[in-house]
Amino acid sequence: MNNMKYRNYDLDPVVDIPEWDEHAFSGWEAVREELRRQMDRCRVIVFDCYPGTDKEEVAKELALLSPAQMVDCESCLLPSEQLEQLLAPNLPPDPVFGVMFYGRLDHCFDPAALDALRTEISRSDGPVFLYGTGASLVTKGDLLVYLDLPRWEIQLRYRRGMTNWLTDNPDAPILEKYKRGFFVEWRIADRHKAELIGSLDYLMETTKPGQPNLVTGDAFRTALQASASRPFRLKPYFDPGVWGGQWMKENILLPEGPPNYAWSFDGVPEENSLQFRFGKVTLEVPAMDLVLFCPRPLLGDRVHARFGAEFPIRFDLLDTMGGGNLSLQVHPLTEYIQQTFGMHYTQDESYYILDAAEDGEAYVYLGLKEQVDRERMANDLYRAKSGEAPFPAEEYVNQIPVKKHDHVLIPAGTLHCSGKDTMVLEISATPYIFTFKLWDWGRVGLDGLPRPTHLEHGLKNIQWDWDTSWVKGNLIHQEKVLEESEGGKVERTGLHHRQFIETFRYTFSTTVEIDCKDSVQVLNLVEGGQITIYSQTNAFPPFDVHYAETAIVPAAVGNYSVRPSGISEGETVMLIVASVR
Repeated sequence: MNNMKYRNYDLDPVVDIPEWDEHAFSGWEAVREELRRQMDRCRVIVFDCYPGTDKEEVAKELALLSPAQMVDCESCLLPSEQLEQLLAPNLPPDPVFGVMFYGRLDHCFDPAALDALRTEISRSDGPVFLYGTGASLVTKGDLLVYLDLPRWEIQLRYRRGMTNWLTDNPDAPILEKYKRGFFVEWRIADRHKAELIGSLDYLMETTKPGQPNLVTGDAFRTALQASASRPFRLKPYFDPGVWGGQWMKENILLPEGPPNYAWSFDGVPEENSLQFRFGKVTLEVPAMDLVLFCPRPLLGDRVHARFGAEFPIRFDLLDTMGGGNLSLQVHPLTEYIQQTFGMHYTQDESYYILDAAEDGEAYVYLGLKEQVDRERMANDLYRAKSGEAPFPAEEYVNQIPVKKHDHVLIPAGTLHCSGKDTMVLEISATPYIFTFKLWDWGRVGLDGLPRPTHLEHGLKNIQWDWDTSWVKGNLIHQEKVLEESEGGKVERTGLHHRQFIETFRYTFSTTVEIDCKDSVQVLNLVEGGQITIYSQTNAFPPFDVHYAETAIVPAAVGNYSVRPSGISEGETVMLIVASVR
């Protein structure tokens, strides 16, 4: 592990928003004081909530302001039987996969009940506090407060027993809860929130129980707009797994406790949060809020035209150093994910080898061997699933040796997984949940339950002609030098022509200039202690990126400069940069 000397990874990045300190309030007492200030001029105050918000805590704390009436809008939801009937086509029995729900939040409410509640509120002298998910469907009121929290916190609450919205399932398996959130709840909630961000009067963050943070809508929108015009980092999170390793624990200095860390999410707006600092108040919100409110400056015109308000590139870290193989898997082809799950693009990906064992034993499983018997392999997979016999992966799948800084391309349809003793920077399209596991080496999950496999889906998507010779000619060692000088070089390292992401590796010891070319860029410092990103027009302050950190450069930045600023004078660094081709 050659880079243990750095250990300078920032676990708690923030975006400073100066001159708005007076617009932020921390803790229930300060929040109530600010709301009390507004109550004299407001008859109806609306508290719309993202699913996962602790409504009981909110109702208890707001009641201390002594409104004349407190109303939970969720009393207007359709009866549970009707809700389940509405959502059933999107939540089939499969333990992992559903179908993307493209309905609206108001589809979950009884129109007659909403009308009756509007009439009731209109007759009240107030002040009335209307709260719950969808509260603004009843009325925007005289003051609109939106209560938000990051998706990672929602997942942790699921693990602690929180039920999904629209159902009562505290003891359901975590995969079932996550499936319902991913395919239904978060689709509905993000669509609804996108309509409110431009008009909300306050944003209240409820990540930490009992410790809300409140900012004015103007301050919140200013923070989002500022982020869409400068480089920034998301707040990372880390999670253990059955195959997880020790590299991140040792190099990123993660807390002791878990036996390993398998994943790091450090560049996924759909999952990660964004932190804004207003003086002494730090607000943590879903990074998707930025994507929803500022998609064009963030993504670039041509990327926005193609993807809408979705962030199409994902970076994460997969650690098997001292761990085990990932599950043998395949991702769906584009037409399959469209027709089966309602997604309009698929999870093409690649493995950039950030580090690897130096004994020559590091490898990835990639593509099929020559002239594999399809029926025999399928039969062996089903035998393995039933527990009859382990799947002999080495008979069917290529083991490709890898070393540090190799870049392995994995278009959808490629059978693959990383082997043990590798540290992978996974660069991929965003729909990461669509992984069809075929064989998991006979393991159970950390919860002691068998990890599900998806043979019916997987076998329909394997590209059976992507064999050894095809893999060697198309997926490994595809880097091409584009520029070379005394100060360094620029290489195109991928991706495959079926993949919409393009990656470049910059190796340099002096200043380099990079052009966004009307696309958001996601980058990671894969070698070297630190770089600093500079605006060529002084549009943003210098921005530091440390070893193994992922940063996002909005398309609105345009041209920018990067130079080493790390451990030693004249240090040569390596930067991987991904954009939409």
